[in-house]
Amino acid sequence: MKRQFMIFIRFNRQFDFEYDIQGIIRSFYPGMELKSQTEGEKEDGYDFLLECDFDDTDMKLSFYDKEKLIDSESFKRIYTDSLYDRKETKNELKRKLYKILSGFTGSELPWGTLSGIRPTKITSKLVEDGLDDDKISEIMKNEYFLSDKKTETSIDISKREHKILDKVDYKNGYSLYIGIPFCPSTCLYCSFTSNPIGVFKKRIDDYIDALIKEIEFCSEAYKDRKLCSIYIGGGTPTSLSAEQLDRLLCNISRLYDTKSVYEFTVEAGRPDSITMDKLKAIKKYDVTRISINPQTMKDDTLKLIGRNHNTEEFLSAYNMARECGFDNINMDFILGLPNETIDDVKYNMKYVEKLKPNSLTIHSLAVKRAARLNLEQRMGKKYEITNTSEMMDVTEETAKKLGLHPYYLYRQKNMAGNLENVGYASEGKEGIYNILIMEEKQTILACGAGGSSKMVSADLNRIDRIENVKDVNMYIDNIDDMIDRKRRYIYGK
Repeated sequence: MKRQFMIFIRFNRQFDFEYDIQGIIRSFYPGMELKSQTEGEKEDGYDFLLECDFDDTDMKLSFYDKEKLIDSESFKRIYTDSLYDRKETKNELKRKLYKILSGFTGSELPWGTLSGIRPTKITSKLVEDGLDDDKISEIMKNEYFLSDKKTETSIDISKREHKILDKVDYKNGYSLYIGIPFCPSTCLYCSFTSNPIGVFKKRIDDYIDALIKEIEFCSEAYKDRKLCSIYIGGGTPTSLSAEQLDRLLCNISRLYDTKSVYEFTVEAGRPDSITMDKLKAIKKYDVTRISINPQTMKDDTLKLIGRNHNTEEFLSAYNMARECGFDNINMDFILGLPNETIDDVKYNMKYVEKLKPNSLTIHSLAVKRAARLNLEQRMGKKYEITNTSEMMDVTEETAKKLGLHPYYLYRQKNMAGNLENVGYASEGKEGIYNILIMEEKQTILACGAGGSSKMVSADLNRIDRIENVKDVNMYIDNIDDMIDRKRRYIYGK
């Protein structure tokens, strides 16, 4: 098997911006192997070397092709009012490294130096501060090197988010995430906390018992705060039987005034898990939004990635949901699935135009380290992974034709094409929970195996996390410990 190109990062001292440096490099060189001195790696066999020479005042980056110097950039640590400004120093470091790599590769990144997952957090803050579009554009281009198109998109989404969240008391309220970590099968690209439903069949009811117990604690602990949104995700919640779904939803309705929440979502997700009985069980309660996700309408790809449905079964599930009266249905598609081209994207979007979903979420494939796709590629199996701005443009044009506007955006590490995930929706059908989880503006209590609660302070200056164990059996057997983690944080004891 042919060896990947490798970049070695050499530091003259322990340095706390290594993650940011790696993020910029990976954006220019997706899939390239990175090793660094601080991780204890040996300095041999590299193709390129980034030398980071820092002291208490001066910083220098030098980029080599083997032993030949390609380019270097020097600057000083930034101080504001005599105090070390870590944030601005980091931004300047990323700008300098971006200039080196952009000059060497002859390419520019659509998202510039932004390697984090929430680029719109910056524009959202600038919108909230009252800056006009021209000033925001100037900041995003000069400080972060964003392209004109990504700058415009970020501002548009931030203004829309600001308008949507105006009605949500996100500082005094909270949202609830309920995790169902089971799926009919594990997809080729997935490494989320999901487990084949067949393996855990005998423990599903025990899991629901534990889950209800945790939800009950949350309702009591936050009884004086307004619940803004509920999101049941996973995994695949519709992996549960109709009776199990009914029992879970019945208890949620018993514990909460679900009629008063702004949004109640159930991620139906996998078409092969959807039946009329399950849809009716969901419809009985105050669920306002569901998601039915084809990922692609190409049957060969569905088979390759381990989705146990075909196009016909997706259409059947979608039409059943409409028959049941669901008037806010989201569809997910993934760009960059193995061996798919721009023609496949156009084919998929023709179906979207016919079906007219209320919202459309476009994901750029992000392959996690533990995903089967990544492991198979390491073993030498070849997949063509292609995602381009032109593919994203096709989906954007389709959304515009249907009157769907972009309302939230996020990015992940190792995304195909170094692009993004975008949610589109018709007016009033936006996923409020999606905005809250991405912008980190509100406490979100997470229940279930693998749940990670985000506890946002009232002044929004601090976020703490409370983690639940991922293992299903451990979650069931130790549910009291999971509840105690939340109790100690909320009550301080």
